[in-house]
Amino acid sequence: MENINWSELSFGYMKTDYNVRCYYRDGKWGELEVSSSELINLHMASTCLHYGQESFEGLKVFKGKDGKARVFRMDENAKRMQSSCRGIMMPELPVEKFEEAVRKVVKLNERFIPPYESGASLYVRPLLIGLGAQVGVRPATEYLFIVFVTPVGPYFKDGFKPTPVVILRGYDRAAPLGTGTYKVGGNYAASLAAGEKAHELGYSAVLYLDAKEKKYVDECGPANFFGIKDNKYITPKSTSILPSITNKSLMQLAEDMGMTVERRQIPEDELATFEEAAECGTAAVVTPIERIDDIDENKSYVFSKDGKPGPVCEKLYHKLRAIQYGDEPDQYGWVTILS
Repeated sequence: MENINWSELSFGYMKTDYNVRCYYRDGKWGELEVSSSELINLHMASTCLHYGQESFEGLKVFKGKDGKARVFRMDENAKRMQSSCRGIMMPELPVEKFEEAVRKVVKLNERFIPPYESGASLYVRPLLIGLGAQVGVRPATEYLFIVFVTPVGPYFKDGFKPTPVVILRGYDRAAPLGTGTYKVGGNYAASLAAGEKAHELGYSAVLYLDAKEKKYVDECGPANFFGIKDNKYITPKSTSILPSITNKSLMQLAEDMGMTVERRQIPEDELATFEEAAECGTAAVVTPIERIDDIDENKSYVFSKDGKPGPVCEKLYHKLRAIQYGDEPDQYGWVTILS
């Protein structure tokens, strides 16, 4: 194996040895298959190409101090994928088959699991797509579930450091009763233009306001949002944002730290009252927000004046990481030891 500088890895794709696949045909899921090919044979009229029948997930595998590989809350990812499938008329993959595929693909590629304390992890990408040929707008009859892995570094290049975020009122990520609560590719395609503009302006991400009134905080492009004030963990309640497994976990940790957890609408003006703010997700983990600029309204909400994370974000981040790496007991049953 080529020498990999684990500490210098970006959040990008690297070829690994194997992926695991499963086909849905004649109304049922088949057996798991192992492939060393990075390619998929697709019909040009496949529904994933024309009508967006595609859902994906993201998980991370961490190697602990004890040398064991751990995956975080994969049952929750399996259930979320089932929800996405219901939303866009694809057959649900059983939780057990999802978990079996993850175990198998990690075992087959275990030499790519980054070492403990390298700052890197093994990213697991499950993908479910419509294969059947259709020209009319209707669900496919055949589907492919595939899981591949790749070692990754931090999603944001600066890692656990406060980062600037921008509100761009000219863009929406998803409509209130659309596909925003599902993890489907179209939502990410809809965020590309705004994300690119944010990067050009020197920001790491976009903070979207609700599409209906442009009044309430929704989520960041690749992650959920939360704010801290008066010993409260406050995160948006909305019908257009993805239910983040990381956010769900952080809410539990915050509660157990003695904080009050509020999941509710957050008016944009309330940002001025937050002591800390952050993005959270599988890729972003916990990424503190330095400031949020509303450039259309010429406003700026500053959370980190010294360039350092706030104490609550820091505590939540380290607690979550300690559970993921096996440094602290997993009292919640969130972690599965794979090897």
